Amino acid sequence: MQKPLSLLACFALSASLAAQAACPDYRTPQQAPSAPTPAKKSFRHLGSKLLASLYQPWHMVHDSLVAAGQPATLVGKFDYDAVLHKDLEDERVHVYLYGSGMSGWEYLGSQLSNSDGKISLSIAPRPVGEYRVRMVVEGDGSAVEGYLSVVDPAREAVLFDIDGTLTINDFEAYADYAGLKTASAYYYAPEVVRAYQQKGYQIIYLTARPYWVTRDAREWFGRQQLLGWHYRSNPYGDGPIPPNTEQHKTDYVRYLRETVGLKIVRAYGNATTDIAAYAKGGIAKADTWIIGEHAGKDGTQAIRGDYAYHYSTVVAATAPASCQR
Repeated sequence: MQKPLSLLACFALSASLAAQAACPDYRTPQQAPSAPTPAKKSFRHLGSKLLASLYQPWHMVHDSLVAAGQPATLVGKFDYDAVLHKDLEDERVHVYLYGSGMSGWEYLGSQLSNSDGKISLSIAPRPVGEYRVRMVVEGDGSAVEGYLSVVDPAREAVLFDIDGTLTINDFEAYADYAGLKTASAYYYAPEVVRAYQQKGYQIIYLTARPYWVTRDAREWFGRQQLLGWHYRSNPYGDGPIPPNTEQHKTDYVRYLRETVGLKIVRAYGNATTDIAAYAKGGIAKADTWIIGEHAGKDGTQAIRGDYAYHYSTVVAATAPASCQR
C-alpha cells in the first residue's frame, strides 16, 4: 500500500503545481467566431417595445472570476437610455459562452429579466481559462458582452483602481459619461498594465464606479489598447458615487484572495479608501503603490508625478509570473 504524502511533501507538490499552472489566456476571447444571434421574437410587453423604440440600450455584464472547480454565476443588467436607465423587466435574454479550449459559442440557455432588469445564470465548473460571455435581448436583438475567468489556485495577479489611478483624476469617468471628453490616462499608465499582462499576470480592475459606467470603461480600455477585463464595478447604489466604496473594495479583495485563491502581488490606487481597503483585504503595504496626493501615505509605496519612472524601474525589474505558457 502506498504511503500518504508527508505534510512537507504536500506543500512541495502544491508549490510545484502552482508554478506549472496556466497563465491567463488573453488571446482566445479576442478571437471569437461570429457572434450568435437568437431568433428574434416580439417583446412580451408593449411597454418594453416602446422603451426599446425610444431609447438606446445601455446593458452590461458583470465580469465573473472563480477558482478552478467552482461553479460561476453570470449576471447581466438590462436597461435603456444613458440618463434614465429604465429597466427592461420580464423579457427574455439569451446567454452564450466562448473561450479557452472551445471551438465555437455554446448556448447556455435563457432567462426572463427581473424587476431590476437583471438576469442571473449559474453554470457548472469550467476548465481553467478566459471566456467571453454574450447576452442578447430576444425582443430587439440588442446584445452586450462581459467575461468569465477561471483560475488555478495561487494565480498571480496585479490589481488596479481606475479613476485617479490610471486616469489623471477621480472625475474623468463622469466627463466621459457625459460625452464631454475622453478620460486622460496618466503618462505610461497603459504601458504599466500591458507590461504586467505580457509577463503573465492576471489583471484586475477594481473600481468604485457604478455599474452603468461599464460600457464607457470598456470603450476607454479599447482606446488605450488595454484588455477590458477582469472589471469589477460597485454594485451598491445607482447614483454617480455609490456608497460603501471602501467596503466594496475590501470585500472583493478578500474574495479574490480567500475564496478564489489569487495571489495579488501588487495593487495600485490613489485614494485613502484604496489604502484602507487593500490593507483590510490582506495586501501588504510593501505591495501597495499609491499615486497622487496620498502617495506613500501610511507606509505605502509612492509613485510620484506619473508612471514613467515606475515603469522603467519597478515594473521592468518584475519577474514574469510563475505560470506555464
